[in-house]
This record gives sequence, structure tokens and C-alpha cells, in this order.
Amino acid sequence: MYRFGTAGNPKSFYDAGLKSSVQAPGFLSARGLNAYEYSAGRGVQIGEDTARAIGAEARRQGVYVSIHAPYYINCATLDPESREKSFGYILDSARAIDWMGGERVIFHPGSEKGGRDAAMERACVFLKEALERMDDAGLGHIHLCPETMGKVNMLGTLDDVIRFCALDQRMIPTLDFAHLHARGQGCLNTVYDFEAVIVRLMDGLWPDRAGDMPERLKHFHVHFSHVQYTSKGERKHVSFADEGYGPDFGQLAVVLKKYSLEPVVICESRETQAEDAAAMRDIMREAIAQSGDIQSLA
Repeated sequence: MYRFGTAGNPKSFYDAGLKSSVQAPGFLSARGLNAYEYSAGRGVQIGEDTARAIGAEARRQGVYVSIHAPYYINCATLDPESREKSFGYILDSARAIDWMGGERVIFHPGSEKGGRDAAMERACVFLKEALERMDDAGLGHIHLCPETMGKVNMLGTLDDVIRFCALDQRMIPTLDFAHLHARGQGCLNTVYDFEAVIVRLMDGLWPDRAGDMPERLKHFHVHFSHVQYTSKGERKHVSFADEGYGPDFGQLAVVLKKYSLEPVVICESRETQAEDAAAMRDIMREAIAQSGDIQSLA
């Protein structure tokens, strides 16, 4: 089952006179969408009652919920106070999504300041401890979902995310294809470019191809939008209506169909998340309906 939805509430949500995120699942369901990523990028400020109300409405509407943790998280920080705050942001996010009845916390890994190799080692140590703290807090059933990042000075390459997910089966990869495109200076231009990403992900999380495909691979997490970028990587997400930008979801849809992957696809377009998520849903349906396939790289 494919799931398509929005990161936060789009402009059309507010234009419809809606104000509370409790209304978001109904807004999405009415548009044929079935996923919602609650945005806590500026901090987890939601209370338990509101979170539970969002969860109850999401279940009623058949909408899958996740949460984006605060942007302030830095898994590789050298500062002890910042490190402790980062643990707090993760635990607060895990607790909030648990109240909502969801299970995925999407987060940015942080900066590679102090040297990339050393930063990666610190980040891995941090994530292992974060999972232990979640266990201690009764939140061991919540998944941490490291995201690929769009700026070249940040942790979050595809290989970084694969390495993080190798730490524990509870880690689920979040592939932000706009970020990958921007970091690679417009590298996703063909079906085969997207397939190379997916095959690399499969090689990292399911190298022997033995047994059934792991659930965290089959139903991995996706962020998608078009993007502006510079030599330093991502500049900003844009709308599908903004001409001249990529990447192209239609190319990814062909690859998802081929490998029988059914991710949660969250649209991060600028202001038009709901409209562009619906467009991706329709593109995916068209890809499924078409016969034929592409030659395998796997």
C-alpha cells in the first residue's frame, strides 16, 4: 500500500479556514491522501491531549502519522550541553508520536564539524545511546528515521543513512530525493539515476536478498519535492508549479513499482504539499497501470 501525504499543513489548509492540526487528517483524507508528517522542526510544543486528538482523528480517517523532530538535533556535536539537548529533542519527539499512535521520528543527523570521519563516529555513538534512552523511557517501539541531507557540509549522504540504519533494526531510512538531487548538483535525471539510489539502499539493508524483503526497506520513508540548489547544496524546496526544477517523481515511481517498494511518501513542496502529494499519488497509479519494466541494475 502506497501512502502519500504532507509535511505539516499546506497553504490550502489555512485557505480553507482550518487552523488546528487536529483537522489535518480529515483535510488530507478528503483529498485522497493518507499520510501526515507532523512538523516539530522548531521544537516539540504539542501537548498530550492535542497529540492524542490528532492520533484519534488520523485513525478515523485512515491517515498514517509520523513526526519530524526539531532541526536543532546534532548527533555529532562536540558540546556536551548541545548533546544532551539533542537527546531531549529525540525523546520529546518519540513521546509525541507515541501519543499520536505513530511510530516514526524523522530527524536530521547534524553537522560534520570537526572532521567527517570523527563526526560520523560520534553520531553513531549518539544514536546507540538515544535508542537506549528510548528503551528506558518505554519508547523502544518507536523508530528513528535518519534523513539524507541536502547541504554538503552536513552528515546525511545516502551512505551515511545506510550506516546509521545498520546500527539497529529499529532505524528506518528517510530518503529525501530533493536533498540527494541538490547535494549531487542535479544528479537525479533519469530512471536509472533513481534506480542506482534504490539498489544502493537495498545492498546496504538487504545485501544477501535472502527471505522476504525487510519491512523497513519495503516501507521506507520518502521526502519529495522539487528543489533549488547552489554549489553548497540545497537552497530551498519549491513547488511543482515552479518550472525548471527537479527531480522528477515519475522516474522514481517506475523504480518503486519495479522493486515492489511501498514507501510512505511525504511531500515537502513549498506551500503546495497537498496538491503535489496528490499529483505524485496519481503518477504512481499511472506507473502501476503501465506494462513493461526497465532493465535491472541489481
